[in-house]
Amino acid sequence: MNELSSRDLLERLIAFPTVSRDSNLQLIAFIQQYLSDHGVKSELFYNPERTKANLFATIGPEDRGGVALSGHTDVVPTEGQAWTVDPFQLTHRDGRLYGRGTADMKGFIASVLAAVPLFYRQRLQLPVHFAFSYDEEVGCLGVRSMLAELDSRELKPRLCLIGEPTGLKPVLGHKGKLAMRCQVKGHACHSAYAPYGVNAIQYAARLVGHLEEIGERLAGPAHHDERFDPPFSTVQTGMIKGGRALNIVPAECEFDFEVRALPGFNSQQVADDLRQFAEKELLPKMQAAKPDTGISLKELNSYPGLATSADSQAARLLSILTGSSDFGTVAFGTEGGLFTQAGIPAVICGPASMDQGHKPDEFIEIEQLEGCDAMLERLVEYLCNPINL
Repeated sequence: MNELSSRDLLERLIAFPTVSRDSNLQLIAFIQQYLSDHGVKSELFYNPERTKANLFATIGPEDRGGVALSGHTDVVPTEGQAWTVDPFQLTHRDGRLYGRGTADMKGFIASVLAAVPLFYRQRLQLPVHFAFSYDEEVGCLGVRSMLAELDSRELKPRLCLIGEPTGLKPVLGHKGKLAMRCQVKGHACHSAYAPYGVNAIQYAARLVGHLEEIGERLAGPAHHDERFDPPFSTVQTGMIKGGRALNIVPAECEFDFEVRALPGFNSQQVADDLRQFAEKELLPKMQAAKPDTGISLKELNSYPGLATSADSQAARLLSILTGSSDFGTVAFGTEGGLFTQAGIPAVICGPASMDQGHKPDEFIEIEQLEGCDAMLERLVEYLCNPINL
């Protein structure tokens, strides 16, 4: 069959509108058929509703570990963004390829798929694995079922290269994330008698203020790690809603907050601190006024940070592939920490920049796509003649 370039494949992948709220099965079916056409078997790991799937495949010897190439197939929505091109049709303009997911991160997946014939033709001494996931954009949710299965197997990849957009620069770390929802139950009454009610919004405001104080403490110099920008763990409240009318003391208010935690910092400490503040400072006063009031905290999603050692096998291979040992970090999260927890050390390197991700007129430079193709050719050379890392 005719071999497709990474640009050809990117055009195919972009045409699948795999926004996280929707199914990715059509895209997965395309990839599975593409791999099958090249003699490569694959397996799927579905969500409980069987509306989405992860895909895992291997080329090369199956009796030893190898290198996994990981990418997520979902993209963020386009609604409310001022696109000048069709986000789900690849557009070429001035050396750039535009479309939703070009940067984050179908460009990498396209380059990986374009390399399949090369991987397949060579006598690989170590295998290459493909690990394509769903629902990364909503908390790194989908990959977990695939990793649970890989973790249970006697043989699994030695390491993982996650192709998130880094401008093809080698990256070893990122922060973890904890997203929480706080719900405050007050007691309504006419606003003319406000002291006889329990104002949920006002108590929520005190909780938000306490989160700000926690964030200020975490920003202190003693907690800095200068490898990251910003160099400390952060806390921010991103959404809040409550109340029915101005002349009603609000009986309910809820807000969502997140912690972006440096590797090694347990973000649950923030939730525990907020819970203790609520129980000691707020709840006694609320429930003295109205016993049926309360404050509850619920985790929405979380994923661990990543801090792969520069002396690790994964880092040394990454330096071979990129020609650089100038390792960096990124501000955004990836599935890397989850791979590492499953016993598969992870590093990050992929084409394009996250500066273009999640924005209208998202794009990848053709030069970056070609650079990724070249990096994967170097990976083929390494897998054919793996040196002792």
